[in-house]
Parts: sequence; structure tokens; C-alpha cells
Amino acid sequence: MNNHLRTALQLAAEGLPVLPLRKGKVPFANCPACLYTACGGRPNMKTPGPCTCPAPCHGWAAATTDTSVITSPAWASAWQSAAAIAYHPGGAGLTVVDCDNADALAWARETLPATRTVPTTRGEHWLYRGTMPSANGVRPGVDIKSTMSYARWLGPGTGTLGALPDVVRTLTAAKPTAPVPVRVPAPVGGGECRHRTPAFLERGIAMAEQRITAARSAIHATVYRTFLAVLSTHGRCGCLTEDHIARLFTAAQTKGETTRHCADAWTNARTTLGL
Repeated sequence: MNNHLRTALQLAAEGLPVLPLRKGKVPFANCPACLYTACGGRPNMKTPGPCTCPAPCHGWAAATTDTSVITSPAWASAWQSAAAIAYHPGGAGLTVVDCDNADALAWARETLPATRTVPTTRGEHWLYRGTMPSANGVRPGVDIKSTMSYARWLGPGTGTLGALPDVVRTLTAAKPTAPVPVRVPAPVGGGECRHRTPAFLERGIAMAEQRITAARSAIHATVYRTFLAVLSTHGRCGCLTEDHIARLFTAAQTKGETTRHCADAWTNARTTLGL
């Protein structure tokens, strides 16, 4: 039994739903049967589905306290190559205020009531008792991780766990609860894409959605780079449609981007490529 698995079992025994993280501090990719949610998704995901895959698929939705699952053969290879452990704060009745830089940390110390804190690479996690919707970028350098989210396990931290205050709950009050449908004109290309198949395009769009969804920080930059990559491949051939673009915008909004930021990122990517 490796150290990550041993720690995961200890956390699960204390009621913390856990899952392995691979290199890059992100969840393991879905298995082939679940890739791009072909399985329909797990019942407790944003888009409920029938999937009951025994592998650690679907990111935070795979987190569990069930030791028979954690030690199962389906999870064994993930633990063997795991780089870290994550947990589902909402599943443990917690909310994590992730302060990712010095300015965000200074704001937290001036604004938030004292609670348990955990040092991170660039800042701190402030843990509170209670749950709320997760959201990225609620203010510069600050993400909220609670329901439908995961946080990296970095130790128990110090301090007494406090109740989730209203000042944290209101941080997401102005954020949209659901993506706003957007129709953006597709770039005018030269007709049918001669060098790629429709299946290749579909796979590329699905991978772009997954790349945005998996981002834990620098969401603005991730969205822009993803838009740039899609446009650099299909922005001139005419196979990119408004429906494809709408899917990318929806993925970005789900991560907390506003419609305006999505539009700006798309426009900037087109300008960079001269489209």
C-alpha cells in the first residue's frame, strides 16, 4: 500500500470523500467507456446520468468514503501512479475558500472570520463548516470549492473550523447560476475541411471542453488558450459551426467565466490568428 492510498483510507474513515489525482494535480481521465460522458455521466453530476462505472471517472463525482471502492482493482492503477489526493468538500459538509495569491490572502485576512487554514503553494485554503455552490474567480485570485468541486488534500491545517459566513456566500450571488446561451458567428472558411474528418473535429471540441472544465486556476488564460487552439486548427477551413462555439462558451461559463469574458477571449484569439 503506497502513502497516497494509506492517507486516502484514513481520510475516508474520517468522513472525507477522496479520489486520486494524477500528475498535474488533476483527476484521472475517464475510462474509454465514459470518455466525453458517452456513458451518460454519474447520477450526482451537473448533468445527471446513469453511469455507475467502478473506475475513478468523472472527477469530483468519483470521490467516495467507501473503502471497498477506494481499494478496488478498478482504482488500483490510479493509486499506483497518483501524484496527490483530492477530496470533495461539499460531500464532507465543507466549503473551501481558495486564496491563490498574496493579494487574495491579504483580502481574506482582512475580511473573513477566523477558521481553519491550510497552506498551499501560493496561498491558503480557508475551510468553513457548511456548503454552497462552487465558483471560480469570485474575486481576483479567489475560488470557492464546495459542491460539485474537488480540492487537493494538503494536510489538516491549523485553527478551529468556523461556520460558513454570509460574506463568503454572497461572493457568488452575482454570478450566473447557469450558462447563458450564446450564438457567435463562426469564422468564414474555405469550405469543407479536407484534412480532418468530422470525428476528428468532434473529438477536438470534446477535448477542448474537458480542458476548460478540468482547469483549477488561471481560468481566463485557459479559456483563451483553448479558444486559440481550436481556431488555429479549424478557424480557416469552414467546418467550425456556431453550435461548436456555443459548446465552448458553455464550458467556460460553467467554470465561472462571464459571457463578456468569453466573447473577449474569442475575439482576442481570432485577432491573434488574423481571422
